[in-house]
Formats: sequence, structure tokens, C-alpha cells
Amino acid sequence: MRITFKKILRNYQLYLLIMPTFLYFIIFKYIPMYGILIAFKDYSPTKGIIGSPWVGFKYFEDFFNSFNFWDLIKNTVYLNIFQLIVTFPLPIIVALMLNELPNEKIKKTIQTILYAPYFISTVVLVGMMYVFLSPSSGIINKIIQAISGNTIDFFATPGWFRPLYVLSSAWQGTGWGTVVYMAALSSVDPQLHEAAIVDGASKFKRTIVIDIPAIMPVIIIQLILALGNIMNVGFEKAYLMQTPLNLDVSEIIQTYVYKLGLLQAQYSFSTAVGLFNSVINFILLIIVNWIVKKFSETSLW
Repeated sequence: MRITFKKILRNYQLYLLIMPTFLYFIIFKYIPMYGILIAFKDYSPTKGIIGSPWVGFKYFEDFFNSFNFWDLIKNTVYLNIFQLIVTFPLPIIVALMLNELPNEKIKKTIQTILYAPYFISTVVLVGMMYVFLSPSSGIINKIIQAISGNTIDFFATPGWFRPLYVLSSAWQGTGWGTVVYMAALSSVDPQLHEAAIVDGASKFKRTIVIDIPAIMPVIIIQLILALGNIMNVGFEKAYLMQTPLNLDVSEIIQTYVYKLGLLQAQYSFSTAVGLFNSVINFILLIIVNWIVKKFSETSLW
């Protein structure tokens, strides 16, 4: 204990450096976990968390027996899997393509153009989608009308919700995701490429044999995190894109919790649903990490 205290004093600058981050996680991540108790109580704001009566797993059972339980699970999982299939490989492909560009100016210009949409807020993004896809004045519908004579009400058609959600996510996030893989590719030894060129390897062959294995640990870590987060979908965009006509496919767990908790003041029920979602994500993360660890040397722990 005494030796540890001396080490802390000797390196106090380092501990001061990490103190803000440490306090952030304690205050905003760990202390709020106390509120999980609401899921197991018939919470009343006037009685508080401690004073509210204990009901055990009542609200979990209510959620499991609710008429829309499987619809919520299906919508959440389908949307995230669809998004994962489309958006996960795109940053990898773009990074590999950019890495082959010899002109640094062109490479940086393309990078800037690609990741600029990341800084557009979700509200602005959905607003742009409503403007461009408007059935009466949207430019997309003007083009469709000129070709076929008809218009499409994209936000009123359930079949268009998932494609619009995923494609807009791909447009907004691909450039920013590329940065991670570009950073990994920058650590590849140029001598490996030079030796491969001497051996007559094409650009495609060098990409397969040198570049992809170099970024594979990063790909695996990103995949583990993505699969372990498969029950979480961006709440803001899904909620903003919702209309009464596409609710069958757009109602996901996150929007359901928001409506129950904040709009209908069903605090205990919404907390139980949110906790169930978090537990499923945690279990998936453990399982995926275990499977990956079995077949590769890269894992989260």
C-alpha cells in the first residue's frame, strides 16, 4: 500500500491527466446505473427510487407478453443487420482504394469530401431527406416523375424506411470510418510493397496479401463491437423518419422506450425494456468476442 502511494505521488502528473476522464465515467456512466432499480420497482417520482414498492420482474414479463414484443425485436435486428451488411465493408473498401492513390493532394481532397457529411447533425440530415424526397417538390421525385410519370411518397411507404435509413447512414458515416482504416494502412511497411512489385505482384494482389492482413486486427475489433451492439440503432434518425404509415417497420426498441418513458411517463416499464436491450447487447458482445478469440489472435480481451 505504501509503495503504491509512493508510485502515485511520483507520477502524479499522469494521474491528474486521466482524472477528468475518470470523473466523467464515474459521474455520467456508473452513478446513473443506480437508476436501473426503477426497472424492478413500481416507480413513483413522489416516492423516489427507494420509497417505491418492489415488483421484481413484473415489467419484464409485461414486455415479453406484449403484443408487439416480437415486432420490436424483428425491426431492431433487421435494421441493424441490414445496416451492418451495407455500412461495415464500405469504409474498408474506400480506405483500400484511397491508399492506392499516388497523389497525396487528391487523396486528402477526396477524404475531406467523404467525411464532411459526418459533421451534419441528424436533424439536418433527415430534413434534407424530406426536402429531396418530397413527393410534390423533391428533386428525386421530379426525376422519377420525368421518367415514369409517377411519384413515390418515400416516408409513407414502409418498404422504403430501411433502405433510406441505411443508405443515409452509409453516406454520412463511410468517410469518417475510413479514417480508422487509413491510419492502420499508414503503418504498413513500404518495403513489403516494393518487394512484392519486384516479384511481379499486381496492385490487387498486393492489396489482398499485404494491406488486408495488416488491417485485419482493426477489422476484427470493429466487427466485434458492431455485432455486440446489434440491438442498438440510432434513435434520433429512426424517430425523425417515423410516420404513422411506416410505423410497422420503423418502430424499434429505442423509439419504443422513448415514447413509453418520456411521452407516457411509464418509467419502470421503459427502464425494464431498456435494461433488457442492454443485457442482450452485453451477452452478444461476450459471445462474439469468445468466438473470435477461438479462431484468431485478436479480441477485445
